[in-house]
Amino acid sequence: MSAPDGSPVGAERSVGQLFASATTEMSALVHDEIALAKAQLKRDVKRGGVSGGAFAAAGAVLIFSLPMLSFALAYGIRTWTDWNLAICFVLSFAANVLVAAVLALIGVVFAKKAKKGKGPQKVAASVKETAGVLHNAKPHPRPAPVEHGLEAVARSSS
Repeated sequence: MSAPDGSPVGAERSVGQLFASATTEMSALVHDEIALAKAQLKRDVKRGGVSGGAFAAAGAVLIFSLPMLSFALAYGIRTWTDWNLAICFVLSFAANVLVAAVLALIGVVFAKKAKKGKGPQKVAASVKETAGVLHNAKPHPRPAPVEHGLEAVARSSS
């Protein structure tokens, strides 16, 4: 088994190797979080597209089918029941409105699902959390080397 940089696990690595490994892993983490945000945004856009398509279908059904379906349904009701033709046309219109209402309801359901999708917000919160953890990370304290007969000199923190 080996570390990401190819050195054996447990082997001592230099500060440069550790820094390079940390930089590579942070870069991979950022790339993965960006890919996650893209995937979640794509899903939300797809839901919004389905919602818009359902609303468009509801409008098309209501507009284009009303003349043909209204006449056909009204004359069909008249043939079956011998009711007044005006009542038959009102029933025909009500049937078309019912179909359009069902399609609009489907559009509302998908619009709510798309609105609930908070994929990019979740990823942004995750990125902020990662940045907070990295900001609060402190290096491991090292004991100052004491040589015989010399005083220890404090290191600068910069």
